[in-house]
Amino acid sequence: MNMNYDDNVVRRLKRLEGQVRGVLNMMEEGKNCKDVVAQLSAVRSATDKAMAYIVAMNLEQCILEEHAKGNDTGALVKEAVELLIKSR
Repeated sequence: MNMNYDDNVVRRLKRLEGQVRGVLNMMEEGKNCKDVVAQLSAVRSATDKAMAYIVAMNLEQCILEEHAKGNDTGALVKEAVELLIKSR
């Protein structure tokens, strides 16, 4: 199945890109390790949220398609949860 990504996820990833560039700038400027790590933690948190959003969007699309076909959706939910667990 092809996934349609909405503008919200694209914006999230562009913000992430900006955050990573900001961390690189901090490193080039010789900023304090604690500050760099704090920013990297923010990047990780934003990445986790983006992944969860993408999985949720995909799950919603898959459930709607399978429900329309009259199929059980339990396996889809299990697969989505496993994907999120693996991403950590």
